[in-house]
Amino acid sequence: EFEEARKWVANDLVFDKNVDVNLFESTIRILGGLLSTYHLSGDSLFLEKAKDIGNRLMPAFKTPSKIPYSDVNIGRGTAHPPRWTSDSTVAEVTSIQLEFRELSRLTGDEKFQKAVDEVMKHVHTLSGKNDGLVPMFINTNSGQFTHLGVYTLGARADSYYEYLLKQWIQGGKKENELLEDYMRAIEGVKKHLLQRSEPKKLTFVGELAHGHFSAKMDHLVCFLPGTLALGAHNGLAADHMKLAETLLETCYQMYAQVETGLSPEIVHFNLHAQKGHKDVEIKPADRHNLLRPETVESLFYMYRFTGDKKYQDWGWEILQNFNRYTRVPTGGYTSINNVQNPSNPEPRDKMESFFLGETLKYMFLLFSDDIDLINLDKYVFNTEAHPLPIWVPA
Repeated sequence: EFEEARKWVANDLVFDKNVDVNLFESTIRILGGLLSTYHLSGDSLFLEKAKDIGNRLMPAFKTPSKIPYSDVNIGRGTAHPPRWTSDSTVAEVTSIQLEFRELSRLTGDEKFQKAVDEVMKHVHTLSGKNDGLVPMFINTNSGQFTHLGVYTLGARADSYYEYLLKQWIQGGKKENELLEDYMRAIEGVKKHLLQRSEPKKLTFVGELAHGHFSAKMDHLVCFLPGTLALGAHNGLAADHMKLAETLLETCYQMYAQVETGLSPEIVHFNLHAQKGHKDVEIKPADRHNLLRPETVESLFYMYRFTGDKKYQDWGWEILQNFNRYTRVPTGGYTSINNVQNPSNPEPRDKMESFFLGETLKYMFLLFSDDIDLINLDKYVFNTEAHPLPIWVPA
């Protein structure tokens, strides 16, 4: 199968096309995937392809502020913001660093790393943060945060926090600004976003909008227990591990308290005990499941670092529910519209690439007891589950 895929990459993967791509999605999937495959196979074909796409993504950084545009035409070498705004998403511009830095290291061409390091240095100095928590949007002209006052660890901000820690690990734990920003942000989470639900008193991460707390949590936030555990494993505060454990219990409950045993895209937690109500409430617009990886990803980290079999058991339950409600008889899996209806979960006929790239990969790693199957002291995973080498292994 690898040979077949290699042949396709060699002969059919052509980037010289008049097509707009999203900088972030293309970096984490295509560039990250090619770099990772190069390391795991040693085959220079993949590095050549990585260099090609890396160069084609560079025009995104030609902006007045050096904060990249969201979209780039990889054939024409032009870039632009989305049609409706001159803003980029904070998570997107701060979650391309692992890949571009690695591309510089492998090619000896520092332009890739320079472009993405400049973004981090700039964001480090910006005002508009709230105890290390960042707003969701940043303007490519002014380089300033926009839509101030809304703080979330879900969509549009999530992987900013993940990549602070992971860049610090990738670089051999030398870049203190990254670590400072990460530690400050986790303190900000504790101070502003943590609450407990009723009746089970589950600790969850909510959102803050203009000083008002909202008990809303995206499934995307379930990356956080794994990230916290990874930090603790790398010598950061032991209470990060405690928090990781309690949050992962919550993420598991986002599956366990639902009729199909699959988490919806977004949940709201009950802050007040009501008779006959669980901790988790689901709004009709949020009850879809896209086969997302975040909870399984965190289960993998926690199992690796604690050896506690319950994390494997939880992952096995989740896999069985994916098989029961999302598996397609003719092959593949599909997103579903309604996790609350076991008799008809309303299949969507769509399987996101991250289901194969991340969800199943993290399942596979979770169920293996071989710590050298991607050793976490030698590799750091990008946010699309592609392992990249740590430059100075611990």
